[in-house]
Amino acid sequence: MPDGKAGIEELIAPLVAFRRDIHAHPELGFAEHRTAAAIAEQLRAIGLEVESGIGGTGVVGVLRNGDGKGSLGFRADMDALPIHEDTGLDYASRTPGIFHGCGHDGHVATLLGAARHLARTRHFNGTINFIFQPAEEGLGGAHKMIEDGLFDRFPCDQVYALHNWPDLPAGSARTRPGPIMAAADKFEILVSGRGGHAALPHQTPDAIVAASELALQLNMIVSRRIPPTSSAVLSVTQIAGGHAHNVLPAEVRLAGTVRTFDPAVQDVIEAALRDIAAGVALASGTRIDVSYNRYYPATINDAECAAHALAAAAAVCGDAAFAPDPAYTSEDFAFMLQARPGAYLWLGQGRPGKEAPLHHPHYDFNDEVIGTGIAWFTELAERLLPA
Repeated sequence: MPDGKAGIEELIAPLVAFRRDIHAHPELGFAEHRTAAAIAEQLRAIGLEVESGIGGTGVVGVLRNGDGKGSLGFRADMDALPIHEDTGLDYASRTPGIFHGCGHDGHVATLLGAARHLARTRHFNGTINFIFQPAEEGLGGAHKMIEDGLFDRFPCDQVYALHNWPDLPAGSARTRPGPIMAAADKFEILVSGRGGHAALPHQTPDAIVAASELALQLNMIVSRRIPPTSSAVLSVTQIAGGHAHNVLPAEVRLAGTVRTFDPAVQDVIEAALRDIAAGVALASGTRIDVSYNRYYPATINDAECAAHALAAAAAVCGDAAFAPDPAYTSEDFAFMLQARPGAYLWLGQGRPGKEAPLHHPHYDFNDEVIGTGIAWFTELAERLLPA
């Protein structure tokens, strides 16, 4: 029976082919029907117990071995992004405007490889739940799976996930105890005046001036309301209003994002944003309506689980270390870490001179790190569920 590194290496070619097929047929969050069906078929072929339709299009494969009572959850996300691909690859997206620009196709292939390898080697005692999650990109698929009874139906003592990281050299790994990814909030603001002739501005509250003042003041919140010892980002990313050079618009819309690691800081920022909006409305004579949505919490690693994740990475990677700082990007694995202890790992995939960043039209997952990811999941299983 193939075992160890040699056993993993012989899995890589079919996994790369599977990954590239998914890449060519990307699907957005909660619409991953083809992807989910292909995953379920692969898991059944391995001999796992499989359940589909969890939280929409989620799939879970269950692998049991021995009489151990311990259980683990290993998770991969499977949705694509609403971005046009510009790689020119033979297996480029065949669906205009949708593509795997974050490497979830690679995550799926890696976790399938781990399932296949562990099903053959069986050097563990207990239960492993392989969780294939929909809709990570802003739609909260992890939360939907949990609402649908994920951890009641598939008990997990701990949960783990990895994400490819182009900023790190291929095959290296980083994690950290505590916050590793930021909470993500989004705000939408509607500034309403009455509209009128641009030559007669005294006759109408100026929504553009009010929106401009609002944008400037919002960008001062972090530097003037948040202690220097805390971390946060607020960015106004959209301003839209007006359609003619000689007309003052009746409405201007603003939108943006807030990233934090501490709920107390999050509270201060939201309250300050609302206070500033009310003040600008009063001073300008406009009406300002604020919608504020805290859609993803911070991704917080359990300290003990982060140590397990790093120890497993050190056993299979040439370069594994604690990350000195968290990232301001967000991740809905955060919901799973609120429900169960666990950890999230960054797996380097950088290729000097070749690597595009995540969410970029030229991005592509580096197939060379699939084996490293399989080895990491395997090492975790064998350490935490010893035979």
